[in-house]
Amino acid sequence: MKKTLKFEVKLDENHLPLSIEMCSDDSSPEKNIKALILSAWSAKSKETLRVDLWTKDMPVHDMFILYHQSMMGMANTLERATGHNKLAGALRDYCEFFAKETKIK
Repeated sequence: MKKTLKFEVKLDENHLPLSIEMCSDDSSPEKNIKALILSAWSAKSKETLRVDLWTKDMPVHDMFILYHQSMMGMANTLERATGHNKLAGALRDYCEFFAKETKIK
């Protein structure tokens, strides 16, 4: 089985994102995306390949929330994938600090 996940980014004259749309083979397009953080692991080069995009109208407060939720998700994935509860807990502790410093909690 094969599935396609596609992102379309509309750019302004300075090549900055105006809008981001995500669609897949089995769902309707999500048109109101304001930011995208995508990471992929290259087994050949042993490095993370990244795409970080955000639209001009992405509020900083919302960016803080995006980062907090992303890091919490990474902590959960780290725990499930490796069983390293202590490391995942340390990342969650940092997320709590991040949330307080950015006043999102």
